[in-house]
Amino acid sequence: MSLVYLHSLDCKEPHGDAIWDITWTAKDDAAVSISADGTIKRWDSKSGQVLRSLDAHTLGLVSLSVSPDGRYALYNGIEGLTRLWDMESGEIVGEHESYVRTGSEASEPSWSVSLNPRGGTYASTGGSGNVTIHSAEPDTFGQQQSVLQSGRGKFGMRCSHSPDGSRVALSVETGQVYIFDLQSSALTATYTSHAMSVRSLAWSPDSQLLLSASEDKRLILHDVRTSASGKPGSGVVASLTGHSSWVLSTDFSPDGRLAISGSADKTIKVWDLAARAAVSTIQDTAEVWSVSWQPSSAASSGAAFVSGGEDGIVRWWRVAGAG
Repeated sequence: MSLVYLHSLDCKEPHGDAIWDITWTAKDDAAVSISADGTIKRWDSKSGQVLRSLDAHTLGLVSLSVSPDGRYALYNGIEGLTRLWDMESGEIVGEHESYVRTGSEASEPSWSVSLNPRGGTYASTGGSGNVTIHSAEPDTFGQQQSVLQSGRGKFGMRCSHSPDGSRVALSVETGQVYIFDLQSSALTATYTSHAMSVRSLAWSPDSQLLLSASEDKRLILHDVRTSASGKPGSGVVASLTGHSSWVLSTDFSPDGRLAISGSADKTIKVWDLAARAAVSTIQDTAEVWSVSWQPSSAASSGAAFVSGGEDGIVRWWRVAGAG
């Protein structure tokens, strides 16, 4: 099988620096992006126009997580200032300076943040290589609730909740990936599949598989299911190779059959996970730092995706023949 994806639209007001993260949401068929220029923007995916934006933060924004209903965007600055943006009202409804020590809690500037799909909390990671669970409620936003210990003092590159909200995955600078069960706060699996830093993590829609993208130019598909005895699943399911430089981003299609990856080699690849092969390669004009599929509620699964990268331009792509 091969697929052809066509460039359908560019944003009308590009970011002034690289796009570090982007998410296509089901809410009003919109996309949200953050940039090294300190801005966050919400886009109309039909026209490429900015629907809402905030004044630029002093420093770059490095991490983004959007609630399943597309209303709230959690984002994080390079120094560790975390904010929750209500994209309907345009108001900041939560703010946490993670670099400030509060009481007996040690401060750790957040680098990557992730909203729990069930609501109420968010996860963060940073220099310690652990995951911290915080309140996401407006009145107590940012308050520490627990710390999930990885046992490795390595920099946390990415944390990501599973779609069902039962687990959180962590990747670190040396290539390890950790899976934590949120109900028990236990570390349930450790994967050493990569030789270099893991830049991006993506969960399958059913929360059974995890895809990791690394500077070692590979994507690894992991089975994270546990057996009746509580032991982790079979671990590595597949290794996807074909990029010629760092793989910076990845995402699952809404039906879980396809995956997408963006790379420093200035290409985007679409992968057929059953065949363990790339079925489409798109040449872009700059390093591709983030990719995101259009949600299934808005279109046929795998029909369209959005990308952002080094040149600050949000681009929309559609499979040939799609409306």
